[in-house]
Amino acid sequence: MTRPQPAAISEFPVRVKVPTRWADNDIYGHVNNVTYYSYFDTAVNRYLIEQGALDIHGGVVIGLVAETGCQFFAPAAFPDVLEIGLRVAHLGRSSVRYELGVFRQQEAAACAQGFFVHVYVDRASRRPTELPGKLRQVLETLLVSPAQG
Repeated sequence: MTRPQPAAISEFPVRVKVPTRWADNDIYGHVNNVTYYSYFDTAVNRYLIEQGALDIHGGVVIGLVAETGCQFFAPAAFPDVLEIGLRVAHLGRSSVRYELGVFRQQEAAACAQGFFVHVYVDRASRRPTELPGKLRQVLETLLVSPAQG
């Protein structure tokens, strides 16, 4: 199996800055692997909230994570300020596949990259529901062609 190469920061249409915290480091002196998933969630949700596409407290639609994955290329550590690159690789009726790259400051290649799939559901019933218009509109601006992602 061929190991994937790190993505370039230029491959992501949106970038969100996320500072590392002291508690992010593990005993080995670098950001613990599970913390990267928190960075992914933070970048996606912050961007959607800022764009007016997601109301985490009162919206009738919420995103539930159905699948995740991450590959690591180089360590990050506190006190790094990371840039999380964000793009959409697939946009369905009720789901979206986000792809994310984690970049240390001044570095063009990802130190980690991953994905997660959100299935959007009705907050009350927890049943899949069609993406609301504003959310779909915002996600479409992040959609990359299969050749890129």
